[in-house]
Amino acid sequence: MRTEKDFLGEQRIPDTALYGIHSVRANVNFPYKFSFSLNWYKAVGVTKLAVYRSYRKYKQAALKKYPDKGKKINFINDEILNLLIETANEVSEGNYFEHFIVPAIQGGAGTSINLNVNEIIANASLVKMGKQPGDYSVIDPFEHANIFQSTNDVVPTSLKLTVLRLLLGLEDEINNLRSKIEFLEKENQTSLRIAYTQMQEAVPSSYGRLFSGYSEALSRDWWRISKCFERIKQVNLGGTAIGSGITAARFYIMEVVQELQRLTKLPITRAENLEDNTANLDTYVEILGVLKAHAVNLEKFANDLRLLSSDLLIDKDICIPMRQTGSSIMPGKVNPVISEYIISIAHKIYANDQLISSLSGQGILDLNPYLPAIGHALIESLELLIAANQSFNHNLISGISVNINAAAQKLYRSPAIVTALLPYIGYNKSALLAKMMKKQAIDVFAANKQIQLISDEKLKSILSIDNLLKTGFILNDLIK
Repeated sequence: MRTEKDFLGEQRIPDTALYGIHSVRANVNFPYKFSFSLNWYKAVGVTKLAVYRSYRKYKQAALKKYPDKGKKINFINDEILNLLIETANEVSEGNYFEHFIVPAIQGGAGTSINLNVNEIIANASLVKMGKQPGDYSVIDPFEHANIFQSTNDVVPTSLKLTVLRLLLGLEDEINNLRSKIEFLEKENQTSLRIAYTQMQEAVPSSYGRLFSGYSEALSRDWWRISKCFERIKQVNLGGTAIGSGITAARFYIMEVVQELQRLTKLPITRAENLEDNTANLDTYVEILGVLKAHAVNLEKFANDLRLLSSDLLIDKDICIPMRQTGSSIMPGKVNPVISEYIISIAHKIYANDQLISSLSGQGILDLNPYLPAIGHALIESLELLIAANQSFNHNLISGISVNINAAAQKLYRSPAIVTALLPYIGYNKSALLAKMMKKQAIDVFAANKQIQLISDEKLKSILSIDNLLKTGFILNDLIK
């Protein structure tokens, strides 16, 4: 065991641990261990890599412009700087994550996140030099690993990198799902069905129209997601504590975001107002609003398909895939688990939306101390929605089957079909036809034969697939 000290006291730490005293204090202070996101951890690594590479450029430029005076400045020496760059790159690939012991939910605006990574970078670099972890007289988590940085610009910048990458992933999954639904739409363009309002049989429609509504809503989701990039791409790296850039060189402030852009290939830019970008988190609220809208659509679609395939409908005309055993006591029972999974995720998104909105409003003056909890909820929401789209696509939509003949027969036996007759025979006569259909449990054609409200030939023409699925009627339809 080694002993590390800070101004608060001492702490015993395992000799081989790459974390240090500040990480241990956070681990003890925040005992319920919500796991910190590996993706966010990697993003902190690439952010620090951009910092160290920009610092090296600053050092080189200073020594080139002022070869004599520059030597008087206490720059980090090249050996240490190269080790910091090498180790930060390793962190960006997920290495040393087992030494990251700070939980996701914490106090302190993310200081514990930043210090844990600083300690990992410093100690891993020390080991490469043949030194022992904790030998901070050689490489220090503050003096070296934290050069030109603050928690308040490193942690939110790395969060935005994580969110940008996840948004790209979500965008792809929405398009994959939409593509599969568009195929179902085209395949079922003329597959007749009964449309329902307030869960009651209403009017003739088609499965193509049902699926077209899902596809259109997903198109809106994709469009809204694409707009999130404009909001999230502005970062405050270089702003240090409150956005003023205090303790950082101007050369570095102008360079570091460009360096990060080169490293990540993401469309990030330095915020025009670094103070605003540091203090105000309404951007995250806006993004969660977009994610919530998408979750609402997924829930609605999943609920629709669960209902249409339910055993409550004795002669159901749509079947969803059977994915797993539904009961430990009822043999043969299969539950709509994919729909239930998607609905559960949607409600988690709604809860996260409330959390992010309320905590973003809790920012005080120049900083919001709740960024870790906000970031955790935002990352979780994105990862959950990516999973929901994947499961919806592969485990539900891909295996749907429509019994076209059964659906059409059910429509013609349903009183809902008579709505199509209103322009031709009026509401009251159509109601008589519907009443007889219900009373005798017969289809519309058999009912009309008994009361002869319209010729059989005209009835078949009006109730043909083409006529039922066209948009509205024209005068010529009434005078034929």
